[in-house]
Amino acid sequence: MKLFDLPARAKFSADKLSRELLFDSPNLRVLTFNFEPGQELPVHSHDVDSEVALLILEGEGVLTGSGEDIPVKAGALQIMPVSEPHGLRALTRLRLLVFIAPTL
Repeated sequence: MKLFDLPARAKFSADKLSRELLFDSPNLRVLTFNFEPGQELPVHSHDVDSEVALLILEGEGVLTGSGEDIPVKAGALQIMPVSEPHGLRALTRLRLLVFIAPTL
């Protein structure tokens, strides 16, 4: 069993978004991303048969890549195939938890 104190892992950088791999196995990968306002995860996709879940833990932002910008805030959860274009732009300080299954 793994137990994580997510608020304690909220590390931010003025230069670029902060990313940390929390867990990795053949079946599941879990990462945390921390954004300062204006930082973004560029729109991208992966040519594999996996699912990705993006959970906003704190803050407000905009999901990008679907053809329209979708405003999100803490508590929002997006689930989709990783082959679909996806990205995120932070409007405020934002913490994101990412789940990928199976791993890339």
